[in-house]
Amino acid sequence: MNVSSLELRSEITSNGQLRLSLEEQDVAPPGPEEVLLRVEAAPINPADLSVLLGPADVATLTREGTPERPITTATVPDRLVPLVAGRAGESLPVGIEGAGVVVDAGANAQDLLGKVVSSGAGRMYAQYRRLQASEVVPFPEGVTPQQGASAYVNPLTALGMVSTMRLEGHSALVHTAAASNLGQMLNKLCISDSVQLVNVVRRAEQEALLRAIGATYVVNSTDPDFHEQLKIAISETAATLAFDAIGGGPLAGQILAAMEAALLARSPTRGPYGSPVHKQLYIYGRLDRSPTTTPPSLGMAWGIGGWLLPYHVARIGPEETRKLRDRVAQEITTTFASAYTSEISLAEALDPEMIRRYHRVATGEKYLLRLHSD
Repeated sequence: MNVSSLELRSEITSNGQLRLSLEEQDVAPPGPEEVLLRVEAAPINPADLSVLLGPADVATLTREGTPERPITTATVPDRLVPLVAGRAGESLPVGIEGAGVVVDAGANAQDLLGKVVSSGAGRMYAQYRRLQASEVVPFPEGVTPQQGASAYVNPLTALGMVSTMRLEGHSALVHTAAASNLGQMLNKLCISDSVQLVNVVRRAEQEALLRAIGATYVVNSTDPDFHEQLKIAISETAATLAFDAIGGGPLAGQILAAMEAALLARSPTRGPYGSPVHKQLYIYGRLDRSPTTTPPSLGMAWGIGGWLLPYHVARIGPEETRKLRDRVAQEITTTFASAYTSEISLAEALDPEMIRRYHRVATGEKYLLRLHSD
């Protein structure tokens, strides 16, 4: 039996107009290896915004249609239209992850029937999703869809960072924009796993937030003695790996320079090439879109690269990925718990003022979509 499902769609026309709408879709019954998921909750992650809004100017948002079926439009600046040429005219589904209840299951997936599960299979801003049984992870008894909605992006990113550290032979981490929801989760994980973590923040209240959950090393990039604080923290932790959400500007180079200074203080070298110990910084976000700059004091054993969760998952393979997902499911109300600023409906997610709020991606703010009015 088919079910009818409302789904949030995003389209950017060839002349640069963003169009957000709610479309009704028929969802067919699950096949033998599939389940039908009634999606109850899905978070709005920064990564979702790139599909949802693209480079549209949120100041130009307008809304029409009906309260139940709104249509929201905005303008993409002319200079940015070429960046989205590949998706011009395509109505795209949105929502990387979410959670709900399995309401129907194929013959080989009956054990999931009635279970609360999560999925990171995409297209989760929809009331129903037909999924492969292998694409969902069940939670222990008592976990709600709201608690399990953010079980993919941030938890697996935090675990992936620690996994990368171990795979590449490092022993401690540096993390920027560290007071984010992900940053708080990474702190809990590192405390649980006895991993030394240096947190870089920009405001005193962010430092207080992290220290309140047990963070030992928190340095504020706006403090006059930031460079000395950073060098001391890196020296004490022996961190040689960093994950940077800022991307542009001098911060990446400052972190690598502090690593080099800490290494030379421990093991001075007479040669002109600096410490032979490799220092690695991965950029996984671009809060600052300016060029990444580095000073000449890094030595010759260093690297800057990009890091994305899907690439890491492909690197470690399905068996290791399943272990990470299972750990998230077991610790979803503790280590990997998420808190939300507000819970909103599909229609409210298309309200221009609400879009401007969640578009800010402010520290401490996270929004949850509730896919059903009940």
